[in-house]
Amino acid sequence: MSHPTQQPQYGAPHPAPPVPAAPARNGLGTAALVLGIIGTVSGFIPLFFWLAGILGLLALILGLVGRGRAKRGEATNKGVTTAGAILGLVALILSVVGAYLTYKAVDTAVDEINKELSNTAPKDTAGGDKGTGAAGDAGGTDGGAEGDKVPEVLSADETIIYDDDLKITVSAAKSFTPSDISSGHTAGNKAYKVTVVVENGSKEKFDADMVLLEARAGKDGVTAEQVYDDGLDGVTGTVAPGKKATGTYAFDVPADAKTLTVEVTPGFEHEAQQWELKF
Repeated sequence: MSHPTQQPQYGAPHPAPPVPAAPARNGLGTAALVLGIIGTVSGFIPLFFWLAGILGLLALILGLVGRGRAKRGEATNKGVTTAGAILGLVALILSVVGAYLTYKAVDTAVDEINKELSNTAPKDTAGGDKGTGAAGDAGGTDGGAEGDKVPEVLSADETIIYDDDLKITVSAAKSFTPSDISSGHTAGNKAYKVTVVVENGSKEKFDADMVLLEARAGKDGVTAEQVYDDGLDGVTGTVAPGKKATGTYAFDVPADAKTLTVEVTPGFEHEAQQWELKF
């Protein structure tokens, strides 16, 4: 007995599983938005214009690249990338404006400083009773030698006139005998006293407490110590506009010294000036 041959049965083919979609690449857009926000905020803070410029440029670049991804379907945050790029551009503009304002502020401050320095630089010298200029040439005027170069060292009774019309005069050195209660005098040395006159020709009060005197004696320029004694009162207090203040100072010098160089510093805003006084 024969059996019929049974053919194998095949079912319908199964459908292939769906290919998973690639994840959205939204990182650049998010980074652009964050950097754009920080950069824009930095642009409103003084002296942070440089940070706004750096972050703004990065935000603009990342935003434009992120928009390209969104157009190709690789990212889904087109709005975020656009906002990041716009904020990056705003930050760049604020950076430029901030840099300009900072430059102008610094330039103005430098001009003010230069103006203050020029106002307190030595402007002129007057020859005291001689009526001559700083060099002692005949024919000078009572007002000094305006426009002439101020010498590095003045002579006795000559006056230095600063640009703010502050005037300093140092008299000739006169022999001084310190008392038993004096300080600063060394036995065997000599002492000389000078008179300093401060005339405030400016329109503001002058703090005479800031006036500082130093001295050197002889050709070797040894330090001449200041002598403190009765009758020696330095320039102190406040000098009103148009008023004068007079102080007397004494210095201890070696016995063989023939000159005394006195340096007067009126204050932080005025340059020091020297007088060479001969005995």
